[in-house]
Amino acid sequence: MDTELMNMENRRVVVIGGGVAGSLLAKSLQFQADVTLVDPKEYLEIPWASLRAMVEPSFAERSVINHRDYLSNCRVITSRAINITDKEVLTAEGRTLVYDYLVIATGHLYSVPKTRTERLSQFEAENEAIRSARSILIIGGGPTGVELTGEIAVDFPEKEVTLVHYGSRLMQFIGQKASNKTLGWLKSKRVEVKLEQSVNLDSAASDGSKTYQTSGGETIKADCLFLCTGIPLGSAWLKETFLKDKLDIHGRLMVDKNLRVKDHSNIFAIGDITDIPEIKQGYLAQKHAEVAATNLKILMAGGKESKMATYEPPGSIKAIVSLGRREAVAQLSFTTTIGHVPGLIKSRDLFVGKTRKRLGLDPHIVHD
Repeated sequence: MDTELMNMENRRVVVIGGGVAGSLLAKSLQFQADVTLVDPKEYLEIPWASLRAMVEPSFAERSVINHRDYLSNCRVITSRAINITDKEVLTAEGRTLVYDYLVIATGHLYSVPKTRTERLSQFEAENEAIRSARSILIIGGGPTGVELTGEIAVDFPEKEVTLVHYGSRLMQFIGQKASNKTLGWLKSKRVEVKLEQSVNLDSAASDGSKTYQTSGGETIKADCLFLCTGIPLGSAWLKETFLKDKLDIHGRLMVDKNLRVKDHSNIFAIGDITDIPEIKQGYLAQKHAEVAATNLKILMAGGKESKMATYEPPGSIKAIVSLGRREAVAQLSFTTTIGHVPGLIKSRDLFVGKTRKRLGLDPHIVHD
């Protein structure tokens, strides 16, 4: 027993960030190590399900999950990390956490409430705003803006929906063919799409009206507005730490093939915060978590570094973007397609049941 305790003392793992990568890693290690998860919110939110929850708030009952529901043997600290050294993590509330291994998984900086109850209420409020609006303006034609537009266009076909994007085509991270197919689908749903334009948000705020001016000189009336533009990385705090020199020019942590921060044998980074040259997608963040968990288990068991798993980014860009409840556009290695077939893969459940199952939870039933 004393030996087990001694071994556990050398297995203190602190995970900073409770998104899809950090939560899965903490879940994977909770019975092999002394794991502490540091997250400013009390829950994991499956991010690709959030847009469905805006048109169907009850969907969030499964996609917003209290950390305590899947972490039965893990310490959860609801706070932000504000500093790290080569041995400790300092939280905003002044707590010092000693670690043998550190995993940084702070992803992107989303502004969300602390508790699950507050987050569910937020979805209810957003849904009410959509229901009560006659006209809706969505700014940003990346995957988030396109998926939200699709959700609203399918569930509320009577709404006047306008999507404004600064780029020359929608979803510029994927190919032209997928962009064109998506544009055609949106137009078929009576969505007005304005490309190569931006919106002056101050144009409405200054006079209290709900009329917005675009950079192209057009006027858009909207009862409800959703901003779906780029979210900053959650790495600004690292610029004041001893890892500041490990950030690239975009603010991403530079990692090696084993997902360890460059020149640090006991510090890992996973998810969107890494400098891996790939599209930042949830399923890839989960793969990061699996590789890092495998490597941490090897290191904690005293295994050879040569046995550690390596992460290989995908050779081509694969993406499935939902277009409402039943359809999707998919760019795969062998084809680009749109409609019900790719929709069967993702759109109905948005992989929520599958993600819950990976966390050891019932894919369908929510336990209060």
